[in-house]
Amino acid sequence: MTIRKVKYYLYLKDVLTLSVTAFGGPQAFLAMVLDIMVRKRRYITEEELWELNALCQVLPGPTSTQTISAIGYRVGGPNLAYLSLLVWILPATIIMTSAAVLVDFLQTQTKGALDFAKFIQPMAIGFIIYAAQKTIGKMVKTTEAMILMLLSAFVAFFYNSPFIFPIMLVAGGISTSLKFNKHPKIEEKSGIKIQWANFLLWGGVLISAATLGHFTQLLPIRLFENFYRNGSLIFGGGQVLVPYLYTEFVEFKGYLSSEEFLTGYAISQGVPGPTFSISSYIGALSMREMGLGGAITGGLIAAAGIFLPGTFLIFFVIRFWDELKKYRPVRAALEGINAVSCGMLIAAAYLLFEPMPANTFNILAIIGTYLLLQFTKIPSPFIIIGGIVVGLGYQLVVNNLIG
Repeated sequence: MTIRKVKYYLYLKDVLTLSVTAFGGPQAFLAMVLDIMVRKRRYITEEELWELNALCQVLPGPTSTQTISAIGYRVGGPNLAYLSLLVWILPATIIMTSAAVLVDFLQTQTKGALDFAKFIQPMAIGFIIYAAQKTIGKMVKTTEAMILMLLSAFVAFFYNSPFIFPIMLVAGGISTSLKFNKHPKIEEKSGIKIQWANFLLWGGVLISAATLGHFTQLLPIRLFENFYRNGSLIFGGGQVLVPYLYTEFVEFKGYLSSEEFLTGYAISQGVPGPTFSISSYIGALSMREMGLGGAITGGLIAAAGIFLPGTFLIFFVIRFWDELKKYRPVRAALEGINAVSCGMLIAAAYLLFEPMPANTFNILAIIGTYLLLQFTKIPSPFIIIGGIVVGLGYQLVVNNLIG
């Protein structure tokens, strides 16, 4: 793989532009990368962009972040890649950490502080349903995949332990890899030359964090391990991350309430940059008992934990992916992994809706959000703002009627 040399400040300025203007999820992100980094700057070719994005799609972790890091690696080597990662995630991390601090402050200082947020909480369900539909349409194309998706959704309904998710991912991948004969043969060369440094770095950090967390029981270390583990296992992008985080941090550990989680998820839909930035919100609330400094530390720890493993893995695999993907069992396993991820997404919509009051406003907000996303091109931030305005108006009318 050829590494080109570019002026760091010019490339990082373009990454910063993306990080503060890339609203609308992965599709909008790719369109902007194609425009800025391919057509205007010519850092890489269009063919190289699609190749890198496809590779990131089949690895665990945040796809957009991995794509940015991989482009940085391609055009400037490891140093530029890590700088790209930092510039890309920093604005969203700051915004979501600040949102967590603000939400916690309002709750402690003002009675009913989340009243405004309850209007955007059902909208978060609408976003998840829309994401589930799009993701399933892309990833579930066979009867076997459909069955795996439904089975994983069923299991997730009744077994909320975060440890069940990686087991299902592995089982799904193995089940479809056994049917590799359905995939066409690709000419295989004599072998794969693998450089293990980044894989060992990824595994070393994972084992070290788990060991230190177990023996010290320090919350910052355990929090880093939690997010690092999730970042190492999530296939399918930010929307698939939701059920994992909800189960682990709301239902299993109780670090934040369902209402706080939904508020953060809805806010994250209106924030530019990586969708995994909701992790900073959760990390900040998880360490709020340690004061403002603890909340800020929690947000930064969560960001480091969720984004680093995907970066290590893309640096590891990018060197030999062209040879690895020629093996049919590898390609076949992706079908099962993606199907299980879709099942998790279906479960997320149900698990997040379950504690919410099934009143007329919430149901209409969920349906309305989905319809706006499906049939209009209104940007997500405007949908969020509109939902808050409509919700406040609805509350005002109800209060007047009661009064």
